[in-house]
Amino acid sequence: MDAGLLIQYLIIAVAVLVSAWVVLKKQAPGTVRKLRGALALALLKPGRAAWLQTLGRKIAPPATGGGGACGGCDSCGPTSPKQH
Repeated sequence: MDAGLLIQYLIIAVAVLVSAWVVLKKQAPGTVRKLRGALALALLKPGRAAWLQTLGRKIAPPATGGGGACGGCDSCGPTSPKQH
């Protein structure tokens, strides 16, 4: 196989994978989050190389919630009394 043709196939393969990832993120964000979490957990296991653990931290999905015990809806706290 010609080297130029191989490079062309590799570029097309990367473009198709990136395109599929974008569509998956838009159509199934929950699935993408689960996939990222599973991959990150696999990379963060003790005994893995430091660069794999760093990659796992970068791949890990961002934390959600963060609202303490109530779940993070930001609707708790002092409420003003109703005025009639």
